[in-house]
Amino acid sequence: MSEIVGETSAPIIELGRRAAKRAEFQMLIDGELVAAASGAAFDNVSPATGKALGSTAAAGAADMLRAIAAARRAFDETDWSTNRALRQRCLDQLQQAIEAEKHELGEELVAEAGCPAMTLHNAQLDWPLTESLRYPSRLIDEFGWERVLDGGGLFGDRNVRTVIQEPVGVVAAICPSNFPLEVVLNKLGPALAAGNTVVLKPDPNTPWHATRLGRLIAERTDFPPGVVNVVPTPSNEVAGLLATDPRVDMISFTGSTAVGRTLMRVGADTMKRTFLELGGKSALIVLDDADPAAALRSAVGVCVHAGQACAATSRMLVHRSKFDEMVAGVAAAFEAVPVGDPALPETVVGPVISAAQRSRVLDACTRATVDGARLVTGGAAVPKLPPHLAGGYFVQPTVFVCDDPSLPIAQEEIFGPVLVMMPFSDDEEAVRIANDSAYGLAGAVLSASMERGMAIARRIRTGAIGVNGGMFYGADAPFGGYKNSGVGRQCGLEGFQQYLETKTIGSRIPRRH
Repeated sequence: MSEIVGETSAPIIELGRRAAKRAEFQMLIDGELVAAASGAAFDNVSPATGKALGSTAAAGAADMLRAIAAARRAFDETDWSTNRALRQRCLDQLQQAIEAEKHELGEELVAEAGCPAMTLHNAQLDWPLTESLRYPSRLIDEFGWERVLDGGGLFGDRNVRTVIQEPVGVVAAICPSNFPLEVVLNKLGPALAAGNTVVLKPDPNTPWHATRLGRLIAERTDFPPGVVNVVPTPSNEVAGLLATDPRVDMISFTGSTAVGRTLMRVGADTMKRTFLELGGKSALIVLDDADPAAALRSAVGVCVHAGQACAATSRMLVHRSKFDEMVAGVAAAFEAVPVGDPALPETVVGPVISAAQRSRVLDACTRATVDGARLVTGGAAVPKLPPHLAGGYFVQPTVFVCDDPSLPIAQEEIFGPVLVMMPFSDDEEAVRIANDSAYGLAGAVLSASMERGMAIARRIRTGAIGVNGGMFYGADAPFGGYKNSGVGRQCGLEGFQQYLETKTIGSRIPRRH
């Protein structure tokens, strides 16, 4: 069983109290911080304790429609879409405002997402805060907004074609709970820098980071009213208005493949542009010449933040010559991973986001054993938690061995601290198993030979892949998936262009006689 941390103290309780005192209850609509028109609110529940931290305004249909109307008006009737200097100034102001409240924001993320405090130093807070707004702000100056094509024409006249990049319009940004701030900033940054207006709908499990951003925008920036609207709601019906309202031009969604399919289907009626960054079942390929210590470190990465990462390499493919040794090593590592209070710096595995998600993870583990996969360690809720965590949504770090790559445990995204290990005999079989997936989001290859590792990486049908620990993440690097892992890319130049339309203007210059 994994080591339980936080048995003699309750730091997550105190952190949650501090976060609740500082949290923003209200929504941001049309430049104003407001409660729901109905007065409704919903609980923000700590996944570490199962108890409510506080509440947040619950947008109803009237609130969502008002936010959409505000975004539409701000795009159509102000100079936001054409005033690049204003856009750059506002993004820089927001960057400074977030940095001024970085500590409070970090505690808020630990409280509402249940993410271990250690994750604040990477993708949960520090990485996106470094570049997610700064990079697209720089692109405002550096991007080629226009280019001229000269040539052709009728009857010898000169024909000039001007190709112009323009914003799409109103963007609905729909975000998940696992890395909430990271996703929000990587949507807001390029969408706003490109000149769009935004209606942001945070996950109802993690609303406070988004409402905080709403307050900062309202109080500390020059964003015109309606350019950014923050509309939390627990209602799928209310959120669904973003996909059906014809005033919304684009859906930018990060979340599950099932919801992504629904949004694409519903949004088709109004021909919305759709960016989808969806699920994954990524493969970590450990070749016969790989460093075992590096392989163990990569395997344990699946445990971080309770496996709630779309890019987690939750399938570990190991050469048969190393397989038994690696299974034993991974099992021992998983049993030693610190599980418990996410406010403690030594915690690696905190809770999953909700009771429903814990049930889904545990049901998948039960089904895997019925299907014939071999449970090596874990597979259950964490026993003997300290009293203050007894109501939390904790799952043991879990390892399965599977000889059949077609089993659901080897094919379906679990979104929990669950690793499935499979053997392979040669490079060809490793590539075949890795590509035998409905997903194609991320992956990793470990080999003593960089040339060999790179050759395999180029053959994997996935949107991002690391070789020997190489990091593909960054505000300047496109991220997204093949197959059921999504449509389009977030971040990088490709992610910026995702939020732009292309217009070509032809002008005829008659020849002189």
